[in-house]
Amino acid sequence: MGKKIVELARQAGVVGAGGAGFPTHVKLNAQVEYLVVNGAECEPLITVDQVLILKYAARLAAMLERVRFELGAKEAIIGIKAKHKEVIAEAERVVAEYEDLRVKPLGDFYPAGDEYVLVFETTGRQIPQGGIPLECGVVVINVETLWNLAEAEEGRPVSQKWVTVAGAVANPGTYFVPLGVSTEEMLELAGGPTITKFAVINGGPMMGKLVRDLKEPVTKTTKGLLVLPETNPVIVNHFRPLTAILRQAQSMCCQCHMCTDLCPRNLLGYHINPNSTILSASYSWLVKGAPLAEALLCSECGACDMYACTMGLSPRRVNQMLKGELSRQGVKNPYKGQEATVSKWRPYRRIPTKRLLSRLCLTEYRSPVEIRSMQYHPKRVELMLKQHVGAPAAPVVAQDDWVEAGELIAKIPTENALGSNLYASISGRITKVLDDRICIDAKENSEVINR
Repeated sequence: MGKKIVELARQAGVVGAGGAGFPTHVKLNAQVEYLVVNGAECEPLITVDQVLILKYAARLAAMLERVRFELGAKEAIIGIKAKHKEVIAEAERVVAEYEDLRVKPLGDFYPAGDEYVLVFETTGRQIPQGGIPLECGVVVINVETLWNLAEAEEGRPVSQKWVTVAGAVANPGTYFVPLGVSTEEMLELAGGPTITKFAVINGGPMMGKLVRDLKEPVTKTTKGLLVLPETNPVIVNHFRPLTAILRQAQSMCCQCHMCTDLCPRNLLGYHINPNSTILSASYSWLVKGAPLAEALLCSECGACDMYACTMGLSPRRVNQMLKGELSRQGVKNPYKGQEATVSKWRPYRRIPTKRLLSRLCLTEYRSPVEIRSMQYHPKRVELMLKQHVGAPAAPVVAQDDWVEAGELIAKIPTENALGSNLYASISGRITKVLDDRICIDAKENSEVINR
């Protein structure tokens, strides 16, 4: 069987649009039984996938069928939260034309979009501990990734991004912008913050990263930008130093077990017990082996520190630290490949999104399911050479070169390297070619790729 979609993804620079940015051409170079589309959008306030399905459902379904056929999958499943009734209705309408496509309504809980959780909810299969979906015959892709494949098939490489701007802004919603525009521009596009003392999260409130500089550019993995008051629990958690977290764990952890009881991976039967990890790390974090090695199974979803812990501690941050230390010590995951048994308590311990919103003081914010803008022409963009898992893209342009929107400006460094091509998002002059980015100043009256 040919691999037309694989080569299409490789040439167009398609990567996972909602996570770490794993190159899609590598993920799709497989034969599996199930293809799962992640439309769960489990992070509160982000609406990109809902917007795309409502506006482009037929196009997405047609591409999904082509990808399913190339993977040899017997079925392709789109996971969407059942509460999004209009989105499900539209998706079901278009997949009805295809015998091997179906929609799977999901519960309204966090993190329904976690890859391990999603595979179990849609197929009933479990990814082995420390493994990937491919190990149980499944490939998972994002809704926007599917949309990018459809774009690539029509000759348009990845050069623009769908981004939800939400929280304390005048015009929350989903925007379609060229890659490389700054966070500051995105906030202006959304009407600006409605508060004076704020911070910005790149991603969702649970797993997003704090934006340290508003000049940071939009990349292929920027799914949402969330503007929140500096006093919001999400922001306060980001500013807590690890030294303080470890010190607090020593004196405050009462071993109530809530972080473990509500851990999504633990509920799937994986060998991770945040309460044991944080206790051990607080007193002897340089010790090798279990229970410290359990940190390698952590998805960093934030359920423990943003929702479960009654003392305000952060097992997640401890696990992040431990992952780095264990890697430096050369400790391998001792649980990798082991099977897991789902906890009988899982149906009763999943985290309701509504309650999560209340706990994080986000109830007042809503992100409308609509496109706010598709015609933004920035004067300048900064395109990062590493917007994906793997090696940075290698520039093929030089300073003062003129490029057109959609023109290749950096490529996968070697034939067998894990990487992704990079394309100009606007027409203009290359002003800088740096170690980590390429800067382009727009031509006067320039346009992005027409759609």
